[in-house]
Amino acid sequence: MTRQNRVTLLLYPFGAGAAAVNLFFASLILSWAGVPVLPPAWSVLGGLVLGLPATRLFSAHIVRLMEQAESQV
Repeated sequence: MTRQNRVTLLLYPFGAGAAAVNLFFASLILSWAGVPVLPPAWSVLGGLVLGLPATRLFSAHIVRLMEQAESQV
């Protein structure tokens, strides 16, 4: 298993949770424009789906920073 995959697995619960919260709050803001508010369960499901690519991108950034720090030692 690569370093990025391990970092992704460790950070995925946080990424999925953040995506779910952001999706729910975005639906609350859009409710001012007449869009219906997402139920929390739908926000959680959306967070599980949207959290994976977001976490993958963030873990790639973290791995690059780790490699940069290791090369400076």
